[in-house]
Amino acid sequence: MLSGHPVFWLLLAAVAAPLMAEIPLGSRVPVVVLEVVLGIIIGPHALGLVQFEGFVAVMFTFGMAATLFMAGMELDFGQIRGRPLVLAALGWTTSLVLGFAAVGLLHIIPQVHAPLMVTLALCTTALGILIPVFRDSGQLDTPFGRLFVAAGTLGEVGPIVAMSLLLSRHYSTWQEIGFLLVFLSIVALAVSVGIGARPPRVLDLFSRTMHSSSQLPVRLSLLLLAALFVLAEDFGFESILGAFAAGMIVGVATHDKDGEAMRAKLDAVSFGWFYPFFFVGTGVKFDIAALGRDLATMLLVPAFLLLFLAVRGVPVFFYRKDIAKEEWPPFALSASVASLSIIVVITEIGQRSREMNQDIAAALVGAALLSVLLFPTIAGVLLSRNVSGAPSSHPPPDV
Repeated sequence: MLSGHPVFWLLLAAVAAPLMAEIPLGSRVPVVVLEVVLGIIIGPHALGLVQFEGFVAVMFTFGMAATLFMAGMELDFGQIRGRPLVLAALGWTTSLVLGFAAVGLLHIIPQVHAPLMVTLALCTTALGILIPVFRDSGQLDTPFGRLFVAAGTLGEVGPIVAMSLLLSRHYSTWQEIGFLLVFLSIVALAVSVGIGARPPRVLDLFSRTMHSSSQLPVRLSLLLLAALFVLAEDFGFESILGAFAAGMIVGVATHDKDGEAMRAKLDAVSFGWFYPFFFVGTGVKFDIAALGRDLATMLLVPAFLLLFLAVRGVPVFFYRKDIAKEEWPPFALSASVASLSIIVVITEIGQRSREMNQDIAAALVGAALLSVLLFPTIAGVLLSRNVSGAPSSHPPPDV
């Protein structure tokens, strides 16, 4: 009887997580971490109150799109251009090289195949997961936060684009590049329209409907999300690329003071409704029993966890002149939080194409979950010790 109401239990977990985060334990545990843990508890491999099927599975996909959409909205070209973007590009390129080297060593293990897929998984950063954590801690608008957003953007966009081009089975590589250019042209056109096309009548219509029952601007934003989500998939890319692009367009169009009300409403829709289905749903979906099936899989989980930290954490070397020394560890830990949404997609592609077995997929997802559970919490503790979260003593120079 109790298991017949999965949405109730999922939303109960979504409410319990922020309440539990308020319990004074010496350090604040990120809400998303608690949501994943509670998802595991109510899922089929623990209490069995929620199964990953039907409405829950569909809303999980929407929630995954919402995390990328909100990450795209937080992308401020004015803040990351210049030195932050250069450092982010250097860091991600270094991560790619380290990832190939690490997977080359792991490839001697018979069960570890699909080196390209595993490399891309190791090079991800969960910007969509960390945005609410940084926002809640007040770090988002600091020099530290701006540098991290740039690094996180490359860690999110780089694997998405590479995955769309290299892992797609729809078209040849050159056709995929052509479709990508067409898709980016459509996104650029939409950005231009969002910035420049603001006739008084349209602005008046949006202003009047913003606080009415029609909520037209919000509906238009969600329609754009759906349109680019479908368009990216039809072009042979992963649909999460479309979700990120939609968020970027809406973010640019609502960047000024007039867009604050719109952003607040999208925050409410995404964080209040869609996010719980993804984060609690991630816990529900995760087969924790798969990690104990054999010794190799059990050992791969901590191995992948350490590789996340090494591959994405080592590039903090490039930031040694831009952030204070005591901020190096939290920056490296934050950059090493693996993107659950991207890794879930990579492992699903790998299993669907039979290039990745179930144990490796489970180990990757398990390590990604541990990175979400551990790294933000540790980084938050370290940041809280730095003069009450004061901005870095070495702000990045303007370039």
